[in-house]
Amino acid sequence: MSFEKNIFSQGQTLFTQLEFDKALSEAKAEIMAVAIQTTKQAMLLERKACAQFLMDLANEEDEGEVFTAMRNAAEQMLNRIPGQRQ
Repeated sequence: MSFEKNIFSQGQTLFTQLEFDKALSEAKAEIMAVAIQTTKQAMLLERKACAQFLMDLANEEDEGEVFTAMRNAAEQMLNRIPGQRQ
Protein backbone atom coordinates (compact mmCIF):
# COMPACT_ATOMS: atom_id res chain seq x y z
CA MET A 1 0.00 0.00 0.00
CA SER A 2 1.39 3.39 -0.92
CA PHE A 3 1.72 5.97 1.83
CA GLU A 4 -0.33 8.38 -0.24
CA LYS A 5 -3.05 5.85 -1.01
CA ASN A 6 -6.42 6.79 0.41
CA ILE A 7 -8.30 4.45 2.67
CA PHE A 8 -11.85 4.00 1.45
CA SER A 9 -15.03 3.16 3.27
CA GLN A 10 -18.11 2.67 1.11
CA GLY A 11 -16.64 4.89 -1.58
CA GLN A 12 -15.72 7.79 0.71
CA THR A 13 -12.17 8.83 1.55
CA LEU A 14 -11.64 8.83 5.28
CA PHE A 15 -7.93 9.66 5.56
CA THR A 16 -4.57 8.87 4.01
CA GLN A 17 -2.12 6.37 5.41
CA LEU A 18 0.17 9.24 6.43
CA GLU A 19 -2.64 10.95 8.35
CA PHE A 20 -3.47 7.68 10.07
CA ASP A 21 0.18 7.02 10.98
CA LYS A 22 0.57 10.55 12.37
CA ALA A 23 -2.61 10.29 14.46
CA LEU A 24 -1.53 6.87 15.73
CA SER A 25 1.90 8.20 16.74
CA GLU A 26 0.32 11.12 18.58
CA ALA A 27 -2.08 8.80 20.40
CA LYS A 28 0.76 6.49 21.44
CA ALA A 29 2.78 9.44 22.75
CA GLU A 30 -0.20 10.69 24.76
CA ILE A 31 -0.83 7.23 26.22
CA MET A 32 2.83 6.96 27.25
CA ALA A 33 2.76 10.41 28.86
CA VAL A 34 -0.32 9.47 30.90
CA ALA A 35 1.24 6.13 31.88
CA ILE A 36 4.44 7.82 33.05
CA GLN A 37 2.57 10.45 35.08
CA THR A 38 0.30 7.81 36.63
CA THR A 39 3.31 5.70 37.60
CA LYS A 40 5.01 8.71 39.21
CA GLN A 41 1.86 9.47 41.21
CA ALA A 42 1.54 5.84 42.33
CA MET A 43 5.16 5.81 43.47
CA LEU A 44 4.66 9.04 45.41
CA LEU A 45 1.56 7.64 47.13
CA GLU A 46 3.46 4.49 48.09
CA ARG A 47 6.40 6.55 49.37
CA LYS A 48 4.03 8.65 51.49
CA ALA A 49 2.38 5.52 52.89
CA CYS A 50 5.76 4.02 53.81
CA ALA A 51 6.87 7.26 55.44
CA GLN A 52 3.63 7.45 57.43
CA PHE A 53 4.10 3.84 58.56
CA LEU A 54 7.62 4.70 59.73
CA MET A 55 6.35 7.82 61.54
CA ASP A 56 3.67 5.75 63.27
CA LEU A 57 6.35 3.30 64.43
CA ALA A 58 8.51 6.20 65.62
CA ASN A 59 5.61 7.61 67.62
CA GLU A 60 5.33 4.29 69.47
CA GLU A 61 8.93 4.72 70.68
CA ASP A 62 10.03 6.81 73.61
CA GLU A 63 11.85 9.90 72.46
CA GLY A 64 15.49 9.11 71.91
CA GLU A 65 17.89 7.93 69.26
CA VAL A 66 15.55 5.35 67.73
CA PHE A 67 12.66 7.82 67.63
CA THR A 68 14.84 10.50 66.02
CA ALA A 69 16.38 8.08 63.51
CA MET A 70 12.96 6.80 62.43
CA ARG A 71 11.54 10.30 62.05
CA ASN A 72 14.59 11.41 60.07
CA ALA A 73 14.32 8.35 57.82
CA ALA A 74 10.63 9.09 57.16
CA GLU A 75 11.43 12.70 56.27
CA GLN A 76 14.26 11.62 53.95
CA MET A 77 11.89 9.18 52.27
CA LEU A 78 9.41 11.98 51.58
CA ASN A 79 12.14 14.30 50.29
CA ARG A 80 13.66 11.87 47.79
CA ILE A 81 12.03 13.78 44.92
CA PRO A 82 11.06 17.18 46.37
CA GLY A 83 9.38 18.33 43.15
CA GLN A 84 6.75 15.64 43.56
CA ARG A 85 5.91 16.55 47.14
CA GLN A 86 2.68 18.48 47.44
